[in-house]
Amino acid sequence: MARIKKGRLVNGILVLDKPTGITSNAALQKVKRLYKAQKAGHTGSLDPLATGVLPICLGEATKISHYLLDADKRYRAKCILGAVTTSGDSDGEVIDTKPVPNITKNQLLELLASFEGEQDQTPPMFSALKHNGRPLYEYAREGIVIERKPRKITLFEVTLLDFSITKDECVPDFIEIEVYCSKGTYIRTLCEDIGQSLGCGAYISALRRIDSGPFSLTQAISLEQLYAQFEPEQALDEAQQIQLDETLLPVDSAIKQFPVVALNKEQLEQIQHGMSIEFNDCDGDTKAHNYRLYYENTLIALAVLDNNNHLKPKRLLFL
Repeated sequence: MARIKKGRLVNGILVLDKPTGITSNAALQKVKRLYKAQKAGHTGSLDPLATGVLPICLGEATKISHYLLDADKRYRAKCILGAVTTSGDSDGEVIDTKPVPNITKNQLLELLASFEGEQDQTPPMFSALKHNGRPLYEYAREGIVIERKPRKITLFEVTLLDFSITKDECVPDFIEIEVYCSKGTYIRTLCEDIGQSLGCGAYISALRRIDSGPFSLTQAISLEQLYAQFEPEQALDEAQQIQLDETLLPVDSAIKQFPVVALNKEQLEQIQHGMSIEFNDCDGDTKAHNYRLYYENTLIALAVLDNNNHLKPKRLLFL
């Protein structure tokens, strides 16, 4: 007997402004309960300390979530200079302190520019990456260090927003930076590397994601805003449910970079059966790899273009 799924069929993307103090999964579960959704998934973890853009995919949107996982991100971070913590952020215990050197704005700009470009970065122990089914931060809290392999990342831009080096023991020295980077980049590791380059150590005291792929803070809504309108534990009437669903962005808002192909009825039936369709609507110099397939303005599938000019369905949606 097939298992009956709990919840309702709701499809779309909520651009959540994640609050500090909770995990991304905890934020996901709150959203899933509020929308009473059958399926939900987030698109790239933010640490409990971090806030900002966390796209949450509901229903059919979960089928395209990996495109958001692979997307570039933009962050703003405040790095405290002169100390190192166990976790690389302000949640950890300070384990070393050193004096902050005298450094000018131009020297800071030169230092930050030196971090730009493709490079290898080793994920920190305090991260959600898993080893034998457990996140690394659980091992870290037990004092266990797991060997991690470096991975390729790209720092497209590291911009200095503000800094203060006063040598006043009552006022921590800091730099504030904005980082535009590829997927898989750990800003706490970058902050630690900056501190190491300065010879004084550093850790993150605040981190905010301002862009994730095509989504930005201007589109984001907080849990507080949602809860002010909709009680998560109460049943919503039809009008409230419609109003709640209007906070969601369409599924295809995450993949606007892919060209559109309109299908006729014959092509629709072929795609529905997993068959490829011939495609000769563009010349060889402008062909893309991924395409969005629509039938009567409804997103039907994502497809890839093969070497024989055929579109092969990769993911079926709303079918």
